Amino acid sequence: MNKQLSVGLAVLALAASLTACGGGTGTTTTTTAAAPPATESPTATTTETTTATASETAMVDLKVASSSKGDIVVDGKGMSVYYFTKDVKDSGKSNCTGDCLVAWPPVISATDTPKVEGVTGTVGTIDTPDGKKQVTVNGMPVYLWEKDKAPGDVTGQGVGNVWYLVAPDGEMIK
Repeated sequence: MNKQLSVGLAVLALAASLTACGGGTGTTTTTTAAAPPATESPTATTTETTTATASETAMVDLKVASSSKGDIVVDGKGMSVYYFTKDVKDSGKSNCTGDCLVAWPPVISATDTPKVEGVTGTVGTIDTPDGKKQVTVNGMPVYLWEKDKAPGDVTGQGVGNVWYLVAPDGEMIK
């Protein structure tokens, strides 16, 4: 009898513990203790759906945003995108190399067909020397500026009279 009482109390304590961890209603019945696994599955599905939505948003390579310079092209994180006037349209290569790429990292896409929102210029890619896909707009490679620290920063505009923001139609903003 003592053993049965101990087992019964252990089951009751386990049920109470599961209910507390599972976010149940606070009751300690066996029925409530069984409820958390069913509750956990919809929560996991909701989390997966939220994650998928966040991933889909993050997968946008270029989009349009408002800035102090008007509507501009930004990367998927909202960082301003720039042209380098020393690049040659449709050449298939970047003229920014070495230290230039440290200050002006290329906008990279995971695919040959970058995903865009609101950009009406022709978007494509070129191969970088290390085998990545650098995004192009109207045949020109595009870059980020290391000194832009937050979405909306446009501190690279006009640097050295060779770096300029990209307009949604692919024109250079001077």
